[in-house]
Amino acid sequence: MAQSSSAMHFGPLYGSSQAMLSLYRQIERVSTTEATVFLEGESGTGKELIAQSIHFSGQRSDKQFVAVNCGAIPDHLIEAALFGHEKGSFTGALRMQAGYFEHASGGTLFLDEITEMPPDLQVKMLRVLECGNFYRIGGSDAVQVNVRLIAATNRSLKDAVQKGSLRQDLMYRLAVFPIRVPPLRERGNDTELLAKYFLEELNREAATSKRFSRSALEQLHSHRWPGNVRELKNMVHRAFILSTDVLTLEIPTVADKKITRVIDGILDFTIGTALADVQKEIILATLHHYRGNKRLTAETLGISLKTLYNRLKAY
Repeated sequence: MAQSSSAMHFGPLYGSSQAMLSLYRQIERVSTTEATVFLEGESGTGKELIAQSIHFSGQRSDKQFVAVNCGAIPDHLIEAALFGHEKGSFTGALRMQAGYFEHASGGTLFLDEITEMPPDLQVKMLRVLECGNFYRIGGSDAVQVNVRLIAATNRSLKDAVQKGSLRQDLMYRLAVFPIRVPPLRERGNDTELLAKYFLEELNREAATSKRFSRSALEQLHSHRWPGNVRELKNMVHRAFILSTDVLTLEIPTVADKKITRVIDGILDFTIGTALADVQKEIILATLHHYRGNKRLTAETLGISLKTLYNRLKAY
């Protein structure tokens, strides 16, 4: 099933800026091939939607599309999750279990945040890309699969390789067709287009006819949107819930922030800052310090990776 495209959208992707039109053209080109694709873009830019668009525009559109967040799976479970295991291969393995690669065979496997994958598992990923087969944990027979692979990261590929979170040989295998996903701040009037689209969806679901105030539309263009499209969608949803007929947005300004500055890696808080806000800023600042490496951030903060993901999702 091919994705419809126009100046306004491509499948589930919406936007008419030059950055998005360029993205649509790249999707159209690569979707007709079997090339592996590497999506590089900030969190919240819609990388999974882009992967879906590539899949459903190609020859595998009638097959499985399987999405996996590599960073959300604990290190000791990710190999079994990807490649499966045989019965009795470890404590609790009561039956044979197929992994994501087998589930996606014939279709597309999307590996998000692949830079969070342990280095030793990246070596096994190379074998799958080179030979098209792998061994389940505890297995002695090679499992043959035919999978189109799309990978993604919210970090710079160059930095990921330099920091050792992504093997260079694996990067070359994955980045046959690299695509940079533009952040919302580079998409001009797409911010207003998307906000109105999200509002239309909410109005349709609730059988209402709410609209944005003039000041809300002005705020849409002045905010930097560090959380990108995800942040915008959540903010519109919140405004929709709180409003009666006309939506106003509560976008924090610099003056609203209790945290005044960062000096030599030290956060300076104003007395009276809520503990929840302090915790949030410490987590985000630590994540920024480690260039988006969630595993290292969680270890430094003394929390589990799952807890970190839950906090980031809430933020």
